[in-house]
Amino acid sequence: MTDSTLRAARAAATSSSASAGSPSAQKTRSAAGSPAAKPARSASAFLVIPARLASTRLPRKLLLAETGKPLIEHTYESAARAHLASGLCVAADHEEIAAAVRAFGGQVRMTSPDCASGTDRVAEVARQMTDVEIFVNVQGDEPELSGEAIDRVIDLLARDSAAVMATLATPIRSRRQLDDPACVKVVFDRQGRALYFSRSPIPHARQWDDSLLSAEPANFHQHIGLYAYRRDFLLRIAGIPRTPLERLENLEQLRVLESGYSIAVGVIDEPTVGIDTPEDYRAFVARHRAAQQAAFRIDPPAAGPPADSGRAASALDLLNQARQLHGR
Repeated sequence: MTDSTLRAARAAATSSSASAGSPSAQKTRSAAGSPAAKPARSASAFLVIPARLASTRLPRKLLLAETGKPLIEHTYESAARAHLASGLCVAADHEEIAAAVRAFGGQVRMTSPDCASGTDRVAEVARQMTDVEIFVNVQGDEPELSGEAIDRVIDLLARDSAAVMATLATPIRSRRQLDDPACVKVVFDRQGRALYFSRSPIPHARQWDDSLLSAEPANFHQHIGLYAYRRDFLLRIAGIPRTPLERLENLEQLRVLESGYSIAVGVIDEPTVGIDTPEDYRAFVARHRAAQQAAFRIDPPAAGPPADSGRAASALDLLNQARQLHGR
């Protein structure tokens, strides 16, 4: 995706939202529970999608293409819908990934195969871009992440001068999800600052009642693995030794908290589904196909504007419809 294509994608997303009558169906609020304020005048921001060819549970997952596009292309297109970033690129560790990105017109930068984490890969890009203040780490296996979520995390960090990072969370509404160690939970204070991240159910309810899952505001939150970093901190974090809690939970963000830094947390009503297993990918393919079928079923209006205006639903809206159809 060239710069002109990126601008066109953003323009199309904006036009689609306006035609639907609202900027987004997503409701976004601060972690403290109040409605999100209008976006601040954002610091310069750049999106990086760290992409590693090897993966343990789902080999070469970013190149899987049963939808007709490689998974990395779906993620790239979703990220391109963000409005507060000046650009984006894939940070690849292998020429196969880079070739796939170039094939659909995306921007790619080669990074060392020795990078220990996606954060290290983003930092390698940041070292080459001294004029950018905020870098956003967009997970390559999150093809359904919305542009609004990315804008939210950028705006959170731009507003909170005391935080070195920002991230997102979404309410947990099922006991199975709450008990799943693969679902990382987060708790935060009244100012929306992270207190702790854990694979265990937090907070722990001393006396359980199923109504705790439906409470408003939500009692439990899933952490969404989307991070915005201030450039200077991003370049320092790799030099901070791994901390005891980080090793115990195997959660890199705990290194930041244990080292005394603040992470801002925003809450969104947008459950995300990372692609970690063959089952995850099959479910994504099914949702994608259902969204395509829904697009073909949209009837033109009986009267009024031309038929094309009746087809203004964005790809994200269609995917959300598909999720509801499939109970996700």
